[in-house]
Order: sequence, then structure tokens, then C-alpha cells
Amino acid sequence: MKTRTRKPTHPGAILRHDYLDPLGMTITALADRLKVSRKHLSGVLNERAGITPDMALRLSKAFNTTPDLWLNLQNAHDLWCAEHAPTGWAEVTPITTAA
Repeated sequence: MKTRTRKPTHPGAILRHDYLDPLGMTITALADRLKVSRKHLSGVLNERAGITPDMALRLSKAFNTTPDLWLNLQNAHDLWCAEHAPTGWAEVTPITTAA
């Protein structure tokens, strides 16, 4: 398992800083273009909600990217958070098969 020292950036922060801000676009305007609620988009941008496959498709079409870009960003963020959460997963032992 790879261990990163720095938490991956949430895709909502990337969306805000690399796409929304340079375009001077408001959350409401982007929500209208994506055909999603302002509340849902705000949750993504403020890192309270993740990128779903549906949202990845919408963002990829709007910004001429791939859905995989958005899903991979979300996956990297989620895995890092899970790896650093004190849930006891690190104490799970491997299952060995009988020969």
C-alpha cells in the first residue's frame, strides 16, 4: 500500500481554484450549466460532498475533461482519508489459504 505524506487535494478545491475562479463564474451559474442544485455543487466546492460518477460526467462535458480525471481525484482523496482514519483497519490480518 502506498503511503502519501500529504493529503490529496479534494476535487472540489481543484474545481474552485482551477476552473471556477479563473472563469469568474459563480456557484449558481455553474450549477445551472451542470443542471444540478446550487446546494449540491456548494457541498462539492466546500469539500463536504464528493464527486459522484454522475457529477464526473457533467464536469467532464462542461470542461472538456474526462470523467476519470474527477473520479480519480476523488478516489485518491477518499483512500488517503480512510487510510488515516482510526477505524482499526490496520489491525486486519491477511487470510492465508490452506495448501
